[in-house]
Amino acid sequence: MLLAIPFPALSPEIFSIEIGSFSFALRWYAVGYLIGIAIGWWIIARAIARSDLWTNDPPITRAQLEDLATWAILGIVLGGRLGYVLFYERAYFIENPWDVPKVWTGGMSFHGGFLGVILVTWVFARRHNIKTAELADLMAIAAPIGIGLVRITNFINAELWGRPTTVPWGVIFPGEAAQTCPGWDAALGACARHPSQLYEALLEGIVLGVVLLILAFRHGWFKRPGMLTGMFFLGYGLARFAVEFFRQADAQFITMDNPFGYVVHIGQWGLTMGQTLTLPMIAIGIGTLIWASRRTPEKAPQ
Repeated sequence: MLLAIPFPALSPEIFSIEIGSFSFALRWYAVGYLIGIAIGWWIIARAIARSDLWTNDPPITRAQLEDLATWAILGIVLGGRLGYVLFYERAYFIENPWDVPKVWTGGMSFHGGFLGVILVTWVFARRHNIKTAELADLMAIAAPIGIGLVRITNFINAELWGRPTTVPWGVIFPGEAAQTCPGWDAALGACARHPSQLYEALLEGIVLGVVLLILAFRHGWFKRPGMLTGMFFLGYGLARFAVEFFRQADAQFITMDNPFGYVVHIGQWGLTMGQTLTLPMIAIGIGTLIWASRRTPEKAPQ
């Protein structure tokens, strides 16, 4: 028999209310986003409160930070939803355009939300005459905690699970995950899968977050604008690319001839949609690090 971990008795909903025809459910997924944004706001507030971290004055004020949080929420929600529509379910939403705004039914793309945050950061910087690289560095150190929390809620929701595995820490997810394992040996019992959501929470949330905070608060990287942003791009890109080897591809990309859901084929190997979308992030990260390292550090006014 297969040595695996049964999925714990977790509900995607914290609580729900039904009054007549009205119903409301508070989900862990939404709470993960909200807590991540709140902690990210606190991290940025701590950074701009310490003048010793900057060559000159911190790039934003406390009042501007309040506005930035609102902009970031809009960028995450709108970008994440549009990214999911365009990258993963374009055909469905072309036929059902009225379902696009229904965010509560599920369907968010990290890459789309990330592009949304990039856009609002650039617009916010231009509107308030803030140096984009410095503002981007602040956003970079705040992002990992939110990413990690959302990946944990993906696990709670029993979604975005990994590929079938026989490792002892494999998880027997409920429902479809245990029933859709092509070629799985029935003698092993129920289909166990890699808990790839937790792999991502560890690498993209904890490891990347700790590295960026150490570089920012102990090694003075705020004084080289763009370095933290480049490290975030590179670190997240490498982490996501690696985890995709253990993560089940989205169902719409899987066929009998393409069980791993490759969208780019390289001989007998290939790249998943997640890896394909992550390659530009890795390239941008490397390019940004090179650009930032070659810039002449600014001097504090005498």
